Amino acid sequence: MPSRRQIREAVVQFLYSADLEGGADPSALRDAFWEFVTESDRRSLHLATFRTVHHLAQGREGRLAEFVERQAHTATLLSAWPEAENLKIELVRIAELESSWSTALAKLERLPKDDDDASVAASFSSALDRLFLIDRDLSAARARFLSDIEDFPTLRGPLEAIAATLRRLQRISDRLRMVEDPEKFPEQGDLAKIRDSKVELYELRHRSDEMVDQILANKETIDATLAAVVENFAPERIDPVDRAILRLATHEILLGTTPVKVILNEAIELAKRFGSTDSSRFVNGVLDRIAKQEQQS
Repeated sequence: MPSRRQIREAVVQFLYSADLEGGADPSALRDAFWEFVTESDRRSLHLATFRTVHHLAQGREGRLAEFVERQAHTATLLSAWPEAENLKIELVRIAELESSWSTALAKLERLPKDDDDASVAASFSSALDRLFLIDRDLSAARARFLSDIEDFPTLRGPLEAIAATLRRLQRISDRLRMVEDPEKFPEQGDLAKIRDSKVELYELRHRSDEMVDQILANKETIDATLAAVVENFAPERIDPVDRAILRLATHEILLGTTPVKVILNEAIELAKRFGSTDSSRFVNGVLDRIAKQEQQS
């Protein structure tokens, strides 16, 4: 789970970015903002996912060679059964998708892994999505073929060899579903790293967006509170980074659910990390006055 520090850093960065856009709707900036601030994390996640997929695919080559060999025999067999034309068509479709699967994996393996975070995150995200999409279509095609065999009791025996091969290939696809959606399979300990990374990225955005929404909804009250302790207050006169930190911390002070000392310490750390040389002293002074004012009210 993301820490308080991570959430507050993301909130400050978003409030700062939104202020620089000249009054643009903050919700319109969110997707681009999150792509930017999570580049490094998404790179790590996609590379870990790729490595897992690559490991799973190591046993596929032998199964695929078996499928290709048995496909030719099966196609000849089905040609003698006009009423089983749909099985023959489905088998051709499976062969095409198996080839597309191999091509998609080969593309993944050729992608550069040492480029900048944004390039790696984007390229691997797109390529993994492509492989997962092909695999879902392939799984559906295999399932249709295996189900349709049941309509031809006389063919069950002759088609058992190709059916067994398809089931072996499907076991790889079943495992791939777990890699694609590891949060749905909490019992799979070997997917913990991928699962935890995906959950943390989701929770970081969800909890940060939630806090941003609260701040934006109460911005007038927050700014009025700041105006009561800052002489000649006007938002545009305060450094954008300091303004974002002050709005976040003032919101938390007014909310009253976190000890004031914790809020002030966190705000000072944010000012040291993102602000100017004088930011931490300025932020501390303003928030200390707001805290005392709230205690007296």
